[in-house]
Amino acid sequence: MKKITTDLLIEQAIVARKNSYSPYSKFKVGAALLSKSGNVFVGTNVESSSYGLTVCAERNAIASGIVAGEKEFESLVVISSEGVSPCGACRQVIYDICGNIDVILVNGEGKIINTITARELLPYPFSSNNLTTKNTKKI
Repeated sequence: MKKITTDLLIEQAIVARKNSYSPYSKFKVGAALLSKSGNVFVGTNVESSSYGLTVCAERNAIASGIVAGEKEFESLVVISSEGVSPCGACRQVIYDICGNIDVILVNGEGKIINTITARELLPYPFSSNNLTTKNTKKI
């Protein structure tokens, strides 16, 4: 099996970013998610004129991994022009589905801006632990 390096993940995120469908914001984002089994899943942002229906690159990459049957992930590369961090919705989904993985933020030139954990991105997460019966009250 080929060892997947951060450089390879960045290359795949760059390719995904080129396929961005962002006619409204013109803000192109690409993502590459590495599973523990060594597979890579890519995503790009897909916009809708009804902005709330837009799906981010990170969530598209995660969905691709889930569709392929993956359940455990190691790291996620996110590339944008400035190397910005994921939005709040993506932070929640990353933590919920991928756990406390490394999130590598990359700028448009392919330079790593920061490597941060999902827990650092979402310091007080709502998680499945909050959904236990002991935490729910009858109204």
